[in-house]
Amino acid sequence: MRFERTPIEGMWVVVTEPRGDARGRFTRLFCEQDFAPIRAGLRFVQVNLSTTAARGTVRGLHLQRAPGAEAKLIRCLRGRVFDVAVDLRADSPSFGRWHAVELGDALERSVFIPEGCAHGFQALTDDAQLLYQHTAPHAPALEAGVRHDDARLAIAWPLPPANLSPRDAALPGFDEALRHGPIA
Repeated sequence: MRFERTPIEGMWVVVTEPRGDARGRFTRLFCEQDFAPIRAGLRFVQVNLSTTAARGTVRGLHLQRAPGAEAKLIRCLRGRVFDVAVDLRADSPSFGRWHAVELGDALERSVFIPEGCAHGFQALTDDAQLLYQHTAPHAPALEAGVRHDDARLAIAWPLPPANLSPRDAALPGFDEALRHGPIA
């Protein structure tokens, strides 16, 4: 594994190196020892699989507030997505910034998103599938998020955003989201 910094403090692109032969291939997606230089003792307690049916669909931007703040390791298993993190940590040098990484089944990478960053994505293909590993269990009472189209963030979605859930369409803007208490 190789770790590439991003402009978001604590967010990393994790480049994997598959091994293969005539029989197929093998790719290690996580190893605590390999992750130790960026996050010692990293432990995942929940793994989720998400499938998005239609190209253009936007999901997010979601996070959990403290005390259930969670880091996520995300990999695209099928299709391609434009994966976005927004830093909502007031004490972070990258506070208020967003960064996107394209993930895809043919791309040998994952993205690690730290606690206090909202996460969302846009499906660039039909039938996109993401594998999420979380450091905290889902806690509905701690759910939070930010609107995908907040003017302050001005996220440059590659396609016209489509198929938002009612929950995502009702998320607050950046400033309002921060008025609801500590993020991480």
